Amino acid sequence: MAELEIHHEDEHTSDPLGQKVGVMASVLAVLLAVVSIASHRTHTAAIIHKSGSNDQWAYYQATRVKLHTTEMGENMVHLLGAKGEVADKMLTEYAGQKKKYEEQSQKIQEEAKGADEAAEADEHRALRYDVGEGLLEIGLVLSSLYFIARKGMFPVLGVIAGVAGVGIAITGFLM
Repeated sequence: MAELEIHHEDEHTSDPLGQKVGVMASVLAVLLAVVSIASHRTHTAAIIHKSGSNDQWAYYQATRVKLHTTEMGENMVHLLGAKGEVADKMLTEYAGQKKKYEEQSQKIQEEAKGADEAAEADEHRALRYDVGEGLLEIGLVLSSLYFIARKGMFPVLGVIAGVAGVGIAITGFLM
């Protein structure tokens, strides 16, 4: 018959440092989860801003094409030497359209630049989160090595990496 190993409650108290390291690893894991979520959400925000920027730049280009088409119409009227009321009416209409498209393209360009800047800011924040996430992962692994090697240096290194990771991630929250 197979022997059963019976664990006693006092076995857990035989390694008080192990208990502290276990709690520390749990805290590092929770912090890692928070920073990972912040990183993923920030990367998503950057993609959304970049997509909006691309849409605005396409709209800007379309408006500029309309402006150049209007300018070509003006040039054709002048090139053909058209005179009279109809030609003056066309030139007046072209001037109005030209002003409208110039104003529109300026506004659209500003919006596109704003979306580009927002995407870039998101990417800078996400990079901070990514570095913080990596350091927290290293801290968690180093701390866990205590349970294999039973050497106190591993949790110390784990805490150092974890604190550095949290510090860098906090700078992402503050940006």
